Formats: sequence, structure tokens, C-alpha cells
Amino acid sequence: MDFVSIRVITGDVARLVAFYERATGVRAAWATEDFAELRTATATLAIAGTRTVPLFAPGSARPAENHSVITEFLVDDVDRVHRDLAGFVTEIVAEPATMPWGNRSLLVRDPDGHLVNFFTPVTPAAKEKFAR
Repeated sequence: MDFVSIRVITGDVARLVAFYERATGVRAAWATEDFAELRTATATLAIAGTRTVPLFAPGSARPAENHSVITEFLVDDVDRVHRDLAGFVTEIVAEPATMPWGNRSLLVRDPDGHLVNFFTPVTPAAKEKFAR
């Protein structure tokens, strides 16, 4: 089995795609006006509109109601990302800080309120874990 993507349901696909394109520097591939994907070398962030939910199971997902998942992006320089996002991100939850497990992390909220973590490994063990 391969883990390939996470799909976020939103009431405004264009707005959320624009946020993630700006925040990550990755251009989205649009399948329809209700579905786009930001593909990286290791995973895909799919963003879908509420009109796609009934295709799976009506009422099974609601936009902007996640309070338990953090989407994470490995970046070369988290402090640079912090500077680049200043004035763009509406809510910085936690300024860049080094975590006990060796990553320097920046935690923000996307326009739908989902938590997004940008991180850079800084300790030898963390660097080894995420070596590309």
C-alpha cells in the first residue's frame, strides 16, 4: 500500500488553492473547478469543493471543521518561509521554534482554519531522518 494524498474539503476551492500555492510555491493541477491537486515528490494535497462530497457519501465531510489534523511541509529554511508568509497568513499559531524531536517548526492556519506546519530538520538525527 502507498499513502498518496490528503484531501481537504472546502467551500472555496480557488481561495484555498491560492493559499497553498503561495505558501508552498507549488502550482496546482486543476481537474475541474471543484478539484485541484498540489503534487510534491512525496505526497499530494488534494483540495475539493463541497459539491464533490455527495459523490462519496452525502454529508460525510464538511468544510472548515478540522480540529485534529496538521498538514506538514518539509522546507529548506523555515525561517525564510516565516518571512515570506508575513503579512500573507492571517494567523500564525506558533512562531518558528525548535521542537524536542529536532525540527524547527512554524505553525499557521490556512484560510479554512486548518493547521499547517512548515518545518526544517536541524538536529543531526532529524536531518538524517529526512535526508533527500
